[in-house]
Formats: sequence, structure tokens, C-alpha cells
Amino acid sequence: MHFMQSLEQAWAKYHSLVCVGLDPEPAKFPTHLKGTPDAVFAFCAAIVDATADLVCAFKPQIAHFAALRAEDALERLIAHIHDRHPGIPVILDAKRGDIGSTAQHYAAEAFERYRADAVTLNPYLGRDSIAPFLERADKGAILLCRTSNPGGADFQALDCGGAPLYLRVAETIARDWNGHGNCALVTGATWPEELGMVRDVVGDMPLLVPGIGAQGGDVEAVLKHGITANGTGLMISSSRAILYAGSGEDFAQAARAAATELRDTINRHRGLAA
Repeated sequence: MHFMQSLEQAWAKYHSLVCVGLDPEPAKFPTHLKGTPDAVFAFCAAIVDATADLVCAFKPQIAHFAALRAEDALERLIAHIHDRHPGIPVILDAKRGDIGSTAQHYAAEAFERYRADAVTLNPYLGRDSIAPFLERADKGAILLCRTSNPGGADFQALDCGGAPLYLRVAETIARDWNGHGNCALVTGATWPEELGMVRDVVGDMPLLVPGIGAQGGDVEAVLKHGITANGTGLMISSSRAILYAGSGEDFAQAARAAATELRDTINRHRGLAA
């Protein structure tokens, strides 16, 4: 199924704009999992199974797995999501961006090896660096635009012909790169007014919004500036605040409670009953 179709169906089926980031840090795992075989997979799969009916997407962060030599666990985790929770899209958070055959290999890595439905990408090498991803009309290309980190403004806010660079990026992607309708943008919750400027430029294009939870982004402000006319258009991402909500053997239930609270908070501001 096309990534965008899966996303729209998940928004509707689960009444949720929540995207759970899967960023395993074994030092934060519950004691009963620390040092056990396959702890990374066991931890992440338990989070997935506990929250799958509360989300519109899952977003595993590739560096967290690669640094642990746990790429095999990542492959099995994405397969687990597809097999046990079909229809929920998986976004591989990899922020890839390169040219020529390297870009083609990165696309194969994301979509063939890991079987992701979408991947985060860095557009700053230009369209040819993203072309192998854009050509996969069934897959999502989620491009960095206005990121949530404090240093994002170092370059993204530079004046570029009367508008900040991040808006020029948004304009170009919406106008020239989205021929298959498979593009989305990363816009941080920590800059809600700038997120709103991006929304004005790109129309109903989906926005992946990190920065809620540990980074302090405000849900109400994000919805005020970023929601579309039909009440969707956002993938509001939270990782640490959900993953590590509990530290005991009931960690998955604690994660479910945190995900439920975020979903219900978002839905109250959308005017939906809990």
C-alpha cells in the first residue's frame, strides 16, 4: 500500500496523530531486560505491541540500533510491526542524503533491506540526492525542513531572497519534488509559528513533528499552527517520554499510558472526545 494511504487510514482508524519513536538505549531498559539476549528487540517489540492501537506511525531511529550492532534487531522489529500490526506505517529515521549510486544504495537499504514505508532525508545536496527515494511512488520521502534542535537556525533561518531557507526548501519540495504525492516534511514542535509558515506554503502535505515530550514542544501550539482543515496532516512524534515512562517489569503498560495521554491531549485540542 502507498505510504500516504497507510498514514491516512491510520489517522482515521486509530483517531491518532501520535508517532512513537523507537530509540533503544539499553542503559535505560528495565532491570529485568538488561544484559539479556535480544534485549533491544524484546524492549522495542513490547513497546510496539502495547501502543499499536494508539498511533499513526512508528519511527525507529537507525543510529540507535547501528551503534549497538543491532541492525538485525531493527530488521526483525520492522517485520514484526508489518506482521502483527499491518497497516501501521514505519518511518525509518535515517536522515540520508547523498549523490549517485550511494543514494540508490541508501534507498535500497531503507526499502528493500529494512522494508520501511518511509524514510527521513536531508535535502541539502539537492534533488539528485533524493531522486532514488522520490521515484518510489509507494514510499514516503520525509525531508528535513525546520528541525527542532536549537542549532537548526544556524542555516535553516538564513535569508534566501526575502524568505528563510527552510521556507524555500518547503516551497521547492511542494512545487517541484512532490510529483508522486509521496513527500512530507520534518518541522519541529519547538518552533510552532515557523511550522505554521511551512503549513501555509505546502498546503495539506503531511508534517512529521518531533520535539514533543523531552524537548518541550507544546501540543496546543503545534495543532494551532499545523493541523489541516480535516483535522489531520500531522505525525506528532514522541520517543523518550513514551519509551521510558516506566522502569519496572510493567514498562510496556507505562508506555501505553503515556501514549494514551498524548493521544488524548492531542484529540482534546482537535475537538475529539477521548
